[in-house]
Amino acid sequence: MRRWLAALALAGVTALLLSGCVRPGGTDGNLTNDWPALRAPTMFVPATDACLPRVTAIVQASTYETVDCARNHLAETVHVGTFVGRAAKGPRPEPGSSALRAARAECDQRARLVLGGDWHIARLTLNIALPSVAAWNGGARWFRCDLSETDSIDNTRPVNRTGSLRGALIGDSPLVHRCFDPKLIGNSLNYMAPVLCTEPHGAEFVGVYTEEDMSWEEFNNSAGQAHQRCMELIAAFADVPNNPELPYRAGSIFYPPSQREWEEGDRGVRCILWSDDRKLTGSMRGVGPQGLPVT
Repeated sequence: MRRWLAALALAGVTALLLSGCVRPGGTDGNLTNDWPALRAPTMFVPATDACLPRVTAIVQASTYETVDCARNHLAETVHVGTFVGRAAKGPRPEPGSSALRAARAECDQRARLVLGGDWHIARLTLNIALPSVAAWNGGARWFRCDLSETDSIDNTRPVNRTGSLRGALIGDSPLVHRCFDPKLIGNSLNYMAPVLCTEPHGAEFVGVYTEEDMSWEEFNNSAGQAHQRCMELIAAFADVPNNPELPYRAGSIFYPPSQREWEEGDRGVRCILWSDDRKLTGSMRGVGPQGLPVT
């Protein structure tokens, strides 16, 4: 009965207000002037300096989730940038576009600042995430830069870790690539087993070079050029002459980015000194011709 009475009473008040004959006490006749203004809608933008339970190439606001970096997580967002100018116009940037290459370069720079060094030298991978096409069409123009720890130089799939990566490459970091015992099947490399440099080993990480103006297909068809670039790094690392005798001192193993990373703009090629005819028992850094003799 109360429900009907309330409805009838409201109907009666409405009729009085519409008639203009009676104004209830305490009102000014304006039904909307005291309502708070609705806030303007805001565009979703992911947080920076946040850890993530999953790695995604496309970020949806409806499924976005962060976790405390002290808990298990697969990635850490180290930067959120914005597409501007021509990059912000037209369709969402895709791999191979100059806009995405510029975004990845910005991610790379910020990652180095956060880590305290080049992430290529360690068991780390850098991924770039974008808004969905629907969000892009709705005005989203951000890109997200995510760092992840990986299992090994062979397996770059992100693994769970605890703790932030901020400053992770400062000092004697356990993430940094050092010495390996290469495992071969015939003449093909199967995988690189990490070992202490004081243990017998056949390979040692020496550094990274950056390939500039070359497509993925061109790079795959020019392994000899990558070998020569790595041999230059090996000579400098071991402090031996880069001359015709160098191939009799050591060989090279190199790890390029994946095709997707290459097309996004990552051109860092990892180089490794390889001794296929004798085991090494220490680091080859700065050993000179006597430490890495011609054999």
